[in-house]
Amino acid sequence: MTLPETLQPLHGLFMISAFILGTALGSFCNVCACRWPAGESVVAPRSRCPKCLNSIAWYDNIPLISWLVLGAKCRHCKTPISAQYPLVEGLTGLLFLAVYWRFGLVIATPVYMLFCAALVIVTAQDLADWTIPNEITFPGIPLGIALALVGMAWGAGSGLRVTDVFDAIAGAALGGGILFALDRVTVFVLKKPGMGFGDVKLLAMIGAFLGWQGTLGTLVIASMVGSIVGIALILYFRYLGVPEATDAPTDNPEQTEDAENQQDAPPSDEEITLEGHYLPFGPYLALGAIIYLFIGPEIIESYFSIIDMPSEHIILVE
Repeated sequence: MTLPETLQPLHGLFMISAFILGTALGSFCNVCACRWPAGESVVAPRSRCPKCLNSIAWYDNIPLISWLVLGAKCRHCKTPISAQYPLVEGLTGLLFLAVYWRFGLVIATPVYMLFCAALVIVTAQDLADWTIPNEITFPGIPLGIALALVGMAWGAGSGLRVTDVFDAIAGAALGGGILFALDRVTVFVLKKPGMGFGDVKLLAMIGAFLGWQGTLGTLVIASMVGSIVGIALILYFRYLGVPEATDAPTDNPEQTEDAENQQDAPPSDEEITLEGHYLPFGPYLALGAIIYLFIGPEIIESYFSIIDMPSEHIILVE
């Protein structure tokens, strides 16, 4: 009898434990997403209210439960506590549960739990601060490549999506290269900001964990979802009648001529800012990576099985 079969009676307990562990780590994800943009340590000081600076007692720091018990307010100063905290905790818990349910008791399970937690931090920080933490992407790229070596040594039993170190290296290079090229083309052709280098590093990290196919799959999913959301927002604001931003008119012909010359001139790196961005792309890349992690290879396999289907199984509609 194999180890998974021996531990099958404890399957339900492991699932509950995975969710609890995920919510606990989700609490730490909140700390990282809030403190890293400010350049603060995630170790010290201990958790405290950002308004009154009182330390949060352990019984007020229980994931999900404390937020509900306190009525989403600080015990001391009654300052409202953002819904981000339970949302991140609950999302991380659900992802941990899903990873265990999908992969079981293999090496890949703790690896992909931490991978999902890293993507949760990226999403929370990018939505709040429009930055992607280097603390995640810089160590994540070599870590993903190193794990591919583990997959090569352990074989299919590891459960890892990438078991070839060259696949991991190609994924990292392709992920970083595609978005870097898109960024330069956008700046050169459209004269406005491109993807941002944080997205470049993020997709490179995703490629190191999921390989070159995972890189392409993640980018396709992220682009599709981002396009749908972007179009929906455009239609929504047009429905509300929100006018587009325009330059203020001027009666001075010299100022008008100078403004036209500045518009024709190519922008320098210092002139390119985040003002042209409306949606951070990091959360869509994170979503695409998670979807590919769970079902990406199966989708690709199904697609190729369909296109290889014999002609007698294809129904033609005239």
